[in-house]
Amino acid sequence: MTVRVHPIGLLSLFVLALAIPARGQDKAAISVQQPWARASILASRPAAAYLTILNKDDRAATLVALETPVAGRAEVHRTVKQGDVMKIVPAGPIEVPAGGSVGMEPGGYHVMLMDLERPIEKGEIFTPTLRFANTSPIAVSVPVLGPGARGPEDD
Repeated sequence: MTVRVHPIGLLSLFVLALAIPARGQDKAAISVQQPWARASILASRPAAAYLTILNKDDRAATLVALETPVAGRAEVHRTVKQGDVMKIVPAGPIEVPAGGSVGMEPGGYHVMLMDLERPIEKGEIFTPTLRFANTSPIAVSVPVLGPGARGPEDD
């Protein structure tokens, strides 16, 4: 038995398949709000960037890596209290809960920009790429504020 598919019907199926995103590939499920970074003092000292990751998907997303043209390494760190001393330690992969968010702000999670290619200066914009274990990467435009800024509203 031979089944024939009309070319218009086949085209309609193809267009429909393109219109339905594959699970985990809907870029709108993960978004970033309020990205900003502090200007670095020197290229030899690390800088920090901050942002909020929103996850509108029905499953968690795991941030596993960051890449940026301004630094040789970019890692998520967090500030922790050990005894009476505040320390900055690598955070490892960050899980953004389904329907939730993770904020990176001074005194908590933040992106450490290490091995800077050159100092990053107030007024610049750089574009890191956030890589997730189970969804598409996201490139984000990050404005650079002054070295003492505490947030976008502070600069």
